Amino acid sequence: MPRLRIHVDGWTRRALVLTDTPDPNCANCQGEGGHAYDYGDHNGEYAGTEWEPCDCWNQNRRWTLLPLPRRPRWLHRRNTGRDPWGPDGYSNEPPF
Repeated sequence: MPRLRIHVDGWTRRALVLTDTPDPNCANCQGEGGHAYDYGDHNGEYAGTEWEPCDCWNQNRRWTLLPLPRRPRWLHRRNTGRDPWGPDGYSNEPPF
């Protein structure tokens, strides 16, 4: 039986997605959804991590519920050099 949750996915376009979650009572993965294995190269140095999913979770089971709208272009702030607001949205002028 799937354990569903709502998730915001933003890979291609932001959307609300209903996804399956790992079984929290699974004896194999203890609710993490799988096992991570570190491996090394021929010199014994760290080369990466391999992920092996558990059988209690199907990570491909997902349904898009609602695509989220994009922000209109006129709402984007542009830094023209005359604008007292910096690129992060905070003022760079003194408070007096």
